[in-house]
Amino acid sequence: MSGLEKSLFQLKFTAKSLQRQARKATKDETAEKAKLKKALAQGNTEGARIYASNAIRKKNESLNLLRLGSRIDAVASRVETAVTMRQVSGSMASVVKGMDKAMESMNLERISMVMDKFETQFEDMDVQ
Repeated sequence: MSGLEKSLFQLKFTAKSLQRQARKATKDETAEKAKLKKALAQGNTEGARIYASNAIRKKNESLNLLRLGSRIDAVASRVETAVTMRQVSGSMASVVKGMDKAMESMNLERISMVMDKFETQFEDMDVQ
């Protein structure tokens, strides 16, 4: 596994972790809102203010985590594209070498084999 692939894994892991933390913050926000309603029902306005500010803070925290996770996910997508392009470049180099050898001999069967290999590699890349 190359350094770029390790970085891709780390980026994806971090993005999922941030999404998990955002869900937890949303859950905490809901809990704070429930405490707020209970405090208002009891007439505890000072406690209600505290719970309201906690709920607002948790909401902002959740949004910020989601935003950051989305940005990291975008970077991971770009890195994944780079990894794929590097693999395609390597495949292309081997196909071009094979094509050069086949063209020298003008063996149509060999040219056909090289082209089939080339098409197969592109289909594999599309699947990935």
